[in-house]
Amino acid sequence: MKQTKRKFYRTEIKVVVLSEDPVDFDGLAGVHFAITAGDCSGSWCVTKATKLNGKQAVRALKAQGSDPCFFQLTESGEDAYE
Repeated sequence: MKQTKRKFYRTEIKVVVLSEDPVDFDGLAGVHFAITAGDCSGSWCVTKATKLNGKQAVRALKAQGSDPCFFQLTESGEDAYE
């Protein structure tokens, strides 16, 4: 098998939250609630977008604690079900 021809994308997003008191969020859902229904003001923007090949996608998935099979890839960036 050879490396997948599919492309993958890594997008970095910056979120800025303004509050009257220190905040401690337990995840993105908490941030979302705080700036849409809570006592915080917030904004976000894309800071970086990168196109990845299969091998790069495998490395990025592993860095997040995920598995290559999330995108149906093998450990070497090939399509698992081709």
